[in-house]
Amino acid sequence: MTEPTGGAKGPDELRRQIERTRGELGNTVEELAGKADVKGRARARAADLRDKAGAMTVQLRSSAAQAGHSVQDRAAHVGPRPVRTVVQAGMRHPKPVLVAGAAGAVVAVGVVRWRHAHGHR
Repeated sequence: MTEPTGGAKGPDELRRQIERTRGELGNTVEELAGKADVKGRARARAADLRDKAGAMTVQLRSSAAQAGHSVQDRAAHVGPRPVRTVVQAGMRHPKPVLVAGAAGAVVAVGVVRWRHAHGHR
């Protein structure tokens, strides 16, 4: 606010003081309204958190992709030659590997159920 100066020295100076005081009062009201706008601040915070979550998602996907490629590379080059050949073939043709795995799981479940039903534990 303005400091008391002992009064204005004429109508022009008084008008300038009034305008300056109005401007300061307008700024103060604007600041208070911003602090009182809880919904607006919550929306801004939510938008900020969404942006950060999106950036983190992109970073995590990139890290996961890099880790996956690293594991594939290691799996393709580790172990005895026949195992490497099978792993490489499985990476080139994943559907047959998935079908074989599913069939093996079905057989394993069937064997466990049969043994359980016939008292073989």
